[in-house]
This record gives sequence, C-alpha cells and structure tokens, in this order.
Amino acid sequence: MSNHPALSSGRVAVITGAASGIGLAAAQRFATLGMKLCLADLNGNALEEAAAGLRDQTDVLAVPTDVSDRAQVERLRDKALERFGEIAVLMNNAGREGGGGLFGDPERWKATLATNLWGVVHGVQVFGPAMIAQNTPGAIINTGSKQGITCPPGDTAYNVTKAGVKVVTEALAHELRETEGCQVTAHLLIPGFTFTGFTRVRVSEKPPGAWTPEQVIDFMLAAMAAGDFYILCPDNDIDRKTDEKRIRWAAEDIIRNRPPLSRWHPLYKDEFEKFEP
Repeated sequence: MSNHPALSSGRVAVITGAASGIGLAAAQRFATLGMKLCLADLNGNALEEAAAGLRDQTDVLAVPTDVSDRAQVERLRDKALERFGEIAVLMNNAGREGGGGLFGDPERWKATLATNLWGVVHGVQVFGPAMIAQNTPGAIINTGSKQGITCPPGDTAYNVTKAGVKVVTEALAHELRETEGCQVTAHLLIPGFTFTGFTRVRVSEKPPGAWTPEQVIDFMLAAMAAGDFYILCPDNDIDRKTDEKRIRWAAEDIIRNRPPLSRWHPLYKDEFEKFEP
C-alpha cells in the first residue's frame, strides 16, 4: 500500500514531543521515507540527542519548544519555514502524563491542560493556515488517547485533555474538508498501551501487553494510507473488538440513561461483561 501523499521524500515533518517515545519513532520512520525533520521537545538535551541520531539519514532541525506557550509554537513554525520553506506534516504529539484526580492538585491540572490540550490547539491554529495556503498535500496528526473516549475514573485531568484533543481534531477535519481546494487532512492517533518514556518511569522492561512506539507508527502509516481519520491502535492485550465494546458501552450510557461511567458501576458489572456490540 502506498503512503499518504504528504509522506514523501523531500517533504518536511514537524513533530512535537519528538525526543522519545511515539514522537521519536515517528521521526525515525519519516526519515526512512526521505523526509526532512523539524523536531521539538521541552527537554533540550534529549531533543538534541534524538536529532543527532537522525542527521546521518536526513536534514534535521531541533527546536526546544514548550507547546503550552503559543509564542514558542509560532517560533517553531517560523524556524521550520525559514529552514525548509514548507511543512507537509505536523504531528502534535507532545504531552505529559496524567495524575490529576478530580480533586487533585490544581497546579497539576493547569499544567496537564496547558500541554496536552492547549499544545494541540496552538499547533493547529499556528500551523494549519500556513499548511492550507501551500496548496500541497499535507497532514495534521494529533495524538489522543482511549482515555479521552471512555474516560476511566481516577485520572480526570488527563481524560479531559484527551477528550478535548478528540473534539479539536474532529473539528479540524471538518474545517479542512469544507475549505475549497484544501489538500491537508486531519488524523486522530489513538494509541493503545505503549511502552514509552511515561511507562519507563514505572517499569524498566516492556510489559508483554504493551506495543512499542514503532508498532504504533507502523499502524498509523497504514491507517493514513487508507484514509482513516480515527487511528484506533490495538496492543498485545486489547484487540479491536474489545475497544469497540468499551467505546459503544460508554456512548450508550447517554442513550440508555445509565449512571455515568456505568462500566465501573457495581450494578452494571455483569451486564457489561455479557455485552456484545
């Protein structure tokens, strides 16, 4: 299967959260396609190390960036355009781990919202018009989460941010298809359990159930080539059927007027386990 038309040799990809995990795996795959890279991350040392590892394959620009600061995202765009003259792919991937319970630390809430949600909004608003105006094939990929769809209890701040990323990306897809002559597409990347820098804080070896970041990106590339908007990744524990069951059950809480988050409600435990979408 051929790649999405934006993913071609000589074109330029901008990736945030590129120093490790899914962002770095994307940079490595894009480099093998002959793409030029503009990599952004909050950690300047890790970012430069990641960029150095790719410079023998392609032209790489590293720009330390805090995506929660719109001025820094504007600077990222300007530096990418100054160096390369165009942007084919924007991957809004930068994020921070959760830990924000509903009554948790308000400062942690603010930081999570600022990076995970506002970072994506800034990327879309700052890069989108420039990419549309190029009149060339392009793609904007936003990294979401299954937690932004099924919203499991206990990590509310993170869930809110990823639910917001879903809404923003759906609105972006609509705006792009309603813009006459636009050749830019939008994609919502929804990883499953992935062994990334976040995971490594808790365990040093990849859990058997987790996918690697490289598996996520390979799945993403195939889905983009097929024209998919929702890129719903499985992992070694959870298959597509299980994801569909959980997502449909969550949506039907509203339709059936069940208690919210009924999947975790003791009165619905048996019903959920017997449920077939």
